[in-house]
Amino acid sequence: MITIDLLVAQLSGLRRQDLDRWISNAWVRPDGNAGTYVFREIDVARVRLIQELRDEMRINEEALPVVLSLLDQLYDQRRRMRELSAALQRVAPDELRLNLARHLARQD
Repeated sequence: MITIDLLVAQLSGLRRQDLDRWISNAWVRPDGNAGTYVFREIDVARVRLIQELRDEMRINEEALPVVLSLLDQLYDQRRRMRELSAALQRVAPDELRLNLARHLARQD
């Protein structure tokens, strides 16, 4: 975990005022309170993502909430699919797993 000052110092092109705004907009959710924020690895990755979307992909700040929401939904669905797959591996009979695999292979 790192502090806000260290994060701003480490990431090229990141301005404190931008990061403060992203926190206010709830695009980044560090632990702690204003003045004592600490950022986990996932928070740092989120900041980098926002920087990339804004600086490299030229997505303006008005569109960022929509893009971030869609990405969050995508990541959540991927997580849920992994959980479903793991559950099927644990409890589904072999025949059902084989039939599902065959069916999914035909869908490609």
